[in-house]
Amino acid sequence: MEKQEEVFRELKKRFTKEPVLVVPDLDRKMRMEVDTSDYTTGGVYIAFLSKSLNETERNYEIHDKEMLVIIRGLESWRHLLEGAQFKFEI
Repeated sequence: MEKQEEVFRELKKRFTKEPVLVVPDLDRKMRMEVDTSDYTTGGVYIAFLSKSLNETERNYEIHDKEMLVIIRGLESWRHLLEGAQFKFEI
């Protein structure tokens, strides 16, 4: 049990210090990274976003999947993007 407690404390320490958890500086330029595959979409802005594609979305052409993940990212991080001081990059 002591070994498990030690491992838990180490994981807790790693997950609560930089670069994992940082307060975003909204006064700096930001960039949203997105990508897609045959089964899922993903994006990174200030947090990570991942969502599976449903059966219909899996049949989309690749350029439509890419647009879908951009839309999902914009919807998810809208509250941060709308007040951004600088234009953001996708």
